[in-house]
Amino acid sequence: MPIPTPFPFRSPFHSFSAHAPGTVRRSRRAGPAPRALLALVPLLLSACASAPPPAPVGEAHAYVLLGEEGAAVARVVVDAPACPEIAIDGRGQPMRVRALPATLAQRPTASSPADSKPSVFPLLTCETVLPAGAASASVLGMALPLPRAEPRRIVVVGDSGCRLKRKDNEFQECNDPELFPFATVAAAAAAWKPDLVIHVGDYHYRENACPDGNAGCAGSPWGYGWDTWRADLFGPAAPLLRAAPWIAARGNHESCERAGQGWWRLLDTRPLLAGRDCDAPAADHVGDYSDPYAVPLGGGAQLLVMDTAATTWRGLKPGDTGYEKYRDTYRKLDALARRAAWNIGVAHHPILGVGAELKNGKLEWHKGDLGLQQSFGSLNPALLPSGMQAMISGHAHLWEQLSFATDHPSQFVAGISGSAEDTAPLPATLPPEAMPAAGVEVRHFSTWIGGFGFMALERMERDGPGEWRVTLHDRHGAVKNRCRVSGRSSVCELAQVQ
Repeated sequence: MPIPTPFPFRSPFHSFSAHAPGTVRRSRRAGPAPRALLALVPLLLSACASAPPPAPVGEAHAYVLLGEEGAAVARVVVDAPACPEIAIDGRGQPMRVRALPATLAQRPTASSPADSKPSVFPLLTCETVLPAGAASASVLGMALPLPRAEPRRIVVVGDSGCRLKRKDNEFQECNDPELFPFATVAAAAAAWKPDLVIHVGDYHYRENACPDGNAGCAGSPWGYGWDTWRADLFGPAAPLLRAAPWIAARGNHESCERAGQGWWRLLDTRPLLAGRDCDAPAADHVGDYSDPYAVPLGGGAQLLVMDTAATTWRGLKPGDTGYEKYRDTYRKLDALARRAAWNIGVAHHPILGVGAELKNGKLEWHKGDLGLQQSFGSLNPALLPSGMQAMISGHAHLWEQLSFATDHPSQFVAGISGSAEDTAPLPATLPPEAMPAAGVEVRHFSTWIGGFGFMALERMERDGPGEWRVTLHDRHGAVKNRCRVSGRSSVCELAQVQ
């Protein structure tokens, strides 16, 4: 959002406070000021008056992300020559640079070289870790949302960008808010007044240029630079970024061969390091993977956030980089899960979800992510640690709830916040051949196909620490379905939402 006034600038060469023009503050202990010094005052004031003012701030976006152990990171993306000052509990301090403006050399991407280009990030990215227990924080006149020790209202959005992809000839009408409704969804989600926002990944979809003559996406930015991140996320999501801190899960659209450079600059809470920034393709085996981390929710519950950007539904084999990396992820996930009685996993790819495409009049089933099933399953045939209560994911562009007769956590899928839907309607009861994984039996199943909106979770501690209410909302915030999570089981009022 444009900021009409410059950010506060403090010169490193002086720290005295301002007084009325023509006056000089004198120490009580000092004697009369020497006449020579007094003679210099008009000259000094004249020099100050003619000095150029600090460079003004142009575009600026401020938001808060939660990282490991729930640490809150205040971040600002700003068109300014230096990082602004942040006020925490009324005391100012400088923010530190996370990433300087840069034009990054074109690298191999998921698209052909002809449909790719260098990524341009013309703005400065700054950050500050907020101290636990801070009561207020603001930057550039914008109040920052602060985390609650026990968030009770949690919004879930996912798969929110506008799809522009030449390879599959998929060009969503980004210029039509009815057909790309993320701004409407984000405003409705913010109006629900959440304490916390979870985005389950795939923020960025405008990979290739809109074809000539296509009015639906004409003029849209494309590629992996800031202009596209602004159009897909920071512009439409502005009210939701102001409403509450975010937990940002990484999707496959943020892998290194796609929007990974922006992911590391803008959304990941870990340090931005050379070799892990997705700039050099030779280091993608580092930049494409991150350790899982826990965000405490209070009351014996925590969120476990996973980076699954580089998994694949085609599967992984022993010896593959991803296979070994995700085995390591499972081990660390299991250790984190043992620290709390109730654990809700957050991963872009649904390990226990199911979807379908209609081909030649028949449903072609898309089952749970095979790469994760193979790597996790090599360590635990049940796929997930026993301490997991539920999984929240995206990736499939539908809303879905699955609860199992077998010993598996409930699975929710919320890839419904803006990207074009691409999933065929599913039956009220899944046939045996559609089970999301081997050895899994679905007991309760609910879906919403073809709608845009968000999901919400509310704590129900009166009924026990493992009790949650889940509601499904359309793009305007109207409730479409209600569910109850109790331990590892869940059930919804409607099996098929219309």
